[in-house]
Amino acid sequence: MLITLLFSLLVSSVIATEKDSALPRLTDTKAVEAFIDSAEVVVIAFLEGEESHVYKELVAAAKRVDSVPVVICTVKEVWADYSVTSDTITLFRKADNHQENIVLAEAKKVEADGLVNFITTNEVRYMTEYNQVTAVGLFNSEVKSHLLLFANRGSKEYNDLKKQLEALAPEFTGKFLFVLINGAVKSNSKSLGYFGLKSQDLPRVGIYDGDSDMKWLLPEGEISPERVQEFCQSFLRGELKEVKQAGLESKTEL
Repeated sequence: MLITLLFSLLVSSVIATEKDSALPRLTDTKAVEAFIDSAEVVVIAFLEGEESHVYKELVAAAKRVDSVPVVICTVKEVWADYSVTSDTITLFRKADNHQENIVLAEAKKVEADGLVNFITTNEVRYMTEYNQVTAVGLFNSEVKSHLLLFANRGSKEYNDLKKQLEALAPEFTGKFLFVLINGAVKSNSKSLGYFGLKSQDLPRVGIYDGDSDMKWLLPEGEISPERVQEFCQSFLRGELKEVKQAGLESKTEL
């Protein structure tokens, strides 16, 4: 009787562990669309099944990057809607309407560490904090114009400015990537210096255009969503190209 009870408990424990380690499964296009729309960044594993080594590695990676939801889709009819023809791990993000793929047939080796790196380097959000990891995804994006918020974490205006500009970012999807640069981090001093700024000058807002390698600062004053919105629109209208850039000679502004 005791042996039977212990065996039952062991089986229950194994089943629970397997259940806890399983990724949610999507079975139709509507479910996939809803999932992609549910967060700024998501990952879908388009795999034939859950038996592969890659699936186990992805489960392990998903546990380490809990800021990004991960699911599996095994229905090949759905794959075609996303131009997937073979086992592929895909990251979808809203900030630039981008789809980043790892085609498993073309990958030399897929392990949890590599998948964590794939997710974190491509985790570009409506407002992305700049660091050595996120820089990869930011500069690899097809959107080359960046709206930059320079602010010192811990300052009284830091959180409010971040929230206000984060709320504005969706309006400029596909046109700008909104990037937060923490001036309190020493490694970001080079980015500040590129705009002729120092930590004590913050908060400030700037625009960097990767296509032309040009940059501008919003004039000093209140940083409001309305002013930043007009700043972005003036760039899109081509008006900033006639304005002296930031960081040249003395600090130059609009």
